Amino acid sequence: MRIGELAEKARTRPSTLRYYEERGLLQPPERTLTGYRSYGDEAVQRLEFIDRARAAGLTLAQTAEILDVREAGGSPCHHVRDLLDRRLVEIDEQLEQLRLLRTSIAELSTHAAQTPPEACTPESICRYL
Repeated sequence: MRIGELAEKARTRPSTLRYYEERGLLQPPERTLTGYRSYGDEAVQRLEFIDRARAAGLTLAQTAEILDVREAGGSPCHHVRDLLDRRLVEIDEQLEQLRLLRTSIAELSTHAAQTPPEACTPESICRYL
């Protein structure tokens, strides 16, 4: 199938497919006599895997590592489990940072609600911050 057909099946754009090919995530396809890319059905499966990895928050570099392990004949499952465990730690850290940010913004908002705008002086940009 041509790149446009594959992009449609994968619900993406041809430019994304070319980028994935450039990054090594998608195998370079065979070319027709006229130079068009000709992808097989395995490309659809690979793109579905890439989408699942992205949905899990993995980077394209991490996804490429997983694909490299598979292409070398190994099972990437242990590596994937490690990546997912690290991702969970990162998410927990982000949630804590967001909780702290929310607390700080709530305090600023409370202060702003209690301070009339007229209290701002020319020397300050805004007393609410």
